[in-house]
Amino acid sequence: MRPLPLTRMPARLIRFNKPFGVLSQFTPEGRWRGLKDFIALPDVYVAGRLDADSEGLLLLTSDGQLQARIADPRFKMEKTYWVQVEGLPDEAALQALRAGVQLNDGATRAARACLMQAPFGLWERVPAVRVRQSIPTAWIELAIKEGRNRQVRRMTAAVGFPTLRLIRAAIGPYTLDGLAPGCWCEVEVAP
Repeated sequence: MRPLPLTRMPARLIRFNKPFGVLSQFTPEGRWRGLKDFIALPDVYVAGRLDADSEGLLLLTSDGQLQARIADPRFKMEKTYWVQVEGLPDEAALQALRAGVQLNDGATRAARACLMQAPFGLWERVPAVRVRQSIPTAWIELAIKEGRNRQVRRMTAAVGFPTLRLIRAAIGPYTLDGLAPGCWCEVEVAP
């Protein structure tokens, strides 16, 4: 009798709007909460990371190859961020971000950067971002194809505009659209 061929289960892909104060892992740690407080699905794993003090799109999958394609910078999947910064960036600062910024671990790759209005329908962050009456803030849309530790925050600081709030809006074709903080949904895997 021949053994039955192994059938591969279709890959699951989950979009999750990670709130502030949640780690990109299922297990909580110290003062930070874990994904298990929000997602109770077996056999899905995070594809990429997002710091506990950052918010927005996090993808989880059941497929190791898909996980690598999403997370590994060699595949150059663009990640788009909405960044609230302290101060009002000028064209020179935006051009520096576009050209690549010198950080202590080397120059970043070229990026897309432009000023934007505050994102439509933006939720309140808990705790709220500190506001100083004498210093204005602005929003930048920044898209990168690499993923160094705290890279976006270090890039905006390098051009003189520290990050106050950081929201990942998209990873490749996957976006935050329609997801409230702490909510997730399963999506079709893009070709």
